[in-house]
Amino acid sequence: MNPESKTAADITLFTSGGKEVSDKSGFVISGPGEYEVKGVSIKGFLSEGKDKKINTIYMMNVESIDICFLGSLSSEELSPEILEQLEDIDILFSPVSAYKLAVSLEPSIVIPMDYTPETLKKFLKEVGDDNKSAEEKLVIKKKDLEGKEGEVVILKQEL
Repeated sequence: MNPESKTAADITLFTSGGKEVSDKSGFVISGPGEYEVKGVSIKGFLSEGKDKKINTIYMMNVESIDICFLGSLSSEELSPEILEQLEDIDILFSPVSAYKLAVSLEPSIVIPMDYTPETLKKFLKEVGDDNKSAEEKLVIKKKDLEGKEGEVVILKQEL
């Protein structure tokens, strides 16, 4: 979390345990379970993260859009129980290291995360779109997702 953030969050998700939060963090979710907050349905699933740490994969529904956040996975292999829960994904936030998993989940939009310029370049080469540029933000409605299959959208990362 950027302590200098000027906006407040309604919901803050942590994939690998609790972190330092501020009064701008809103409702904080830091592990597996089922949650309903401000009309947003959220399910968290336990998986293994980098360096054998705990990772939570989140599946949420916001204004009829199904969003999945894979977090910091250690492997692209997920249990059949988790994979069963990750269906009909509209927007998938995926580490660039999980390209094959991202494609297999068949989302409408893939947003790569946890990348360096070099790993992003490799990811874009694998998806066949070397000329993508980063967007400041993504504003999307359910109807905008019609006909999209695995489209990659790069969001600028704060450093």
